[in-house]
Amino acid sequence: MSRIGKMPVNLPAGVTVTVGSDNVVSVKGPLGTLSQKVDPDITVKVEGNVLTVERPTNQPRHRSMHGLYRALINNMVVGVSEGYTIKQELVGVGFKAEAKGQVLELSLGYSHDIFIQLPAEVKAEALTEKKGNPIVTLKSMDKQLIGQVAAKIRSLRKPEPYKGKGIKFVGEQLRRKAGKSANAK
Repeated sequence: MSRIGKMPVNLPAGVTVTVGSDNVVSVKGPLGTLSQKVDPDITVKVEGNVLTVERPTNQPRHRSMHGLYRALINNMVVGVSEGYTIKQELVGVGFKAEAKGQVLELSLGYSHDIFIQLPAEVKAEALTEKKGNPIVTLKSMDKQLIGQVAAKIRSLRKPEPYKGKGIKFVGEQLRRKAGKSANAK
């Protein structure tokens, strides 16, 4: 059995799960509604406030989908009940971030500013404190979408290993390299 797949998903208060006729699982909660199409071989059962995912056989294909769909459904349940937050820090002299509605404006040391149009499901906040690096906070109920947006923002200026300049996740440990040694012979 898949260790992830056999774990039940506990549904918090205010979250309802419906399984459609074409195997589409819809999760509705206080923050919104998410849906995911599930492979026809995998069965999703809701009993009270516990959801279980079952597979028909022990084939490698069924085993891999078992854990996958359980994890996707769990991410949807957590998303509509609590939501997801990702914080990114802009490390570098003159780096700035400003959120204007669904547009994120970044100054990352290039000759021009970068404007990113965010999806409607993702909310952004930019906070700049004196003597501190700007921090961009992304909030959404869709874990996959917020991760994709955060990866796109990070790809604009990845942290470099010598000074650590770039966009990094808050709390991320970077592998630093030593620079040139002065007395190399």
